[in-house]
Amino acid sequence: MKSSQPNIGPTGRWLRAAVGIVLLGVAWWAVGQDRRLAALLAVLGVFCLYEAARGWCLLRACGIKTKW
Repeated sequence: MKSSQPNIGPTGRWLRAAVGIVLLGVAWWAVGQDRRLAALLAVLGVFCLYEAARGWCLLRACGIKTKW
């Protein structure tokens, strides 16, 4: 299987999108506290949204089983 093919279902996509939105919200809040932390959280949030949009999970691509 190519890594660009979907490897998660609709539930996993929704969960990753929710996690991405939460991470972006926390990053927005963290800007006033620590800019490096905010940048890291923002990058992780965008990556989670990418996973949700593509239907692709990095952990699953590496062979780690996830529930959704």
